[in-house]
Amino acid sequence: MREAYQVELGQLADELAGMCSMVATAMELATRSLLDADLGLAEQVIGDDAKVDDARSACEEHAYALLALQAPVATDLRSVLAAIHAAESLERMGDLALHVAKAARRRHPQPVLPEQVRPYFAEMGRVAVELAREAEQVILSKDVQQAHSLEQADDEMDDLHRHLFSVIMDRDWPHGVAAAVDVTLLGRFYERFADHAVSVAKRVVFVVTGRMPGASHDEVV
Repeated sequence: MREAYQVELGQLADELAGMCSMVATAMELATRSLLDADLGLAEQVIGDDAKVDDARSACEEHAYALLALQAPVATDLRSVLAAIHAAESLERMGDLALHVAKAARRRHPQPVLPEQVRPYFAEMGRVAVELAREAEQVILSKDVQQAHSLEQADDEMDDLHRHLFSVIMDRDWPHGVAAAVDVTLLGRFYERFADHAVSVAKRVVFVVTGRMPGASHDEVV
C-alpha cells in the first residue's frame, strides 16, 4: 500500500510539473504577442487557458483522493497539501499570462508597448519563463538548493520592475496616460508571475524540510 501511495505522489508531482511547463509556454507566447503585436499568438494563449484551469482541477482532485485513500503522515501529508497550494499558484500564473495576451489583443493592431520600454518586457518575459521552467525542475528533483536559487532570479525581476516604474514616472515620459497605465499593469503581471513561481518552489522546500521559508512571496494574489 505504501509503495502504491508513493507512486501516486510521484504522479501528482508530474502533473504539477506539467502545469509549470504549460504556464511557461503561455507566458513565452504571451510575451511574443506583446512584443510583436501578434494577434494569432495572443489568441492561442487565450484559447489554451482553459487547459491550465482543467489541469489545476485534475491536480486538486488527485490530491484530495490521496487524502481520502489513507491518512498520510509527515512528508506524505506535506506533499499533498503543498500540491494543492502549488496548483493554485500555477493556475494564477496561467491567468497572468492570459492577461498579457489579452492586453496584446485589446490594442491590436497597434502595439501595446512604446519602443522605450520594449527591452524591459523582453527581459521580464525571459526571466518569467526561466522561473517557471526552474520551478518545474524543482518539483521533479525536490532540490532545496535549486528552489532557493529561484529567489535570486526573482530579485532580478524585482529590479527590472523597479527600473520600469522609474521610466514611467519620469516627468519626461512622452507616451501619455493610457500607455503608462498599460505598462504599469503589464509590469505588475510579470512581477506577480515571478512571485508565484517562487511560491511553488517554497512549497517544495516545505515538503523536504518541514519548514516554510520566509513568507515574503507566499501570500501573492
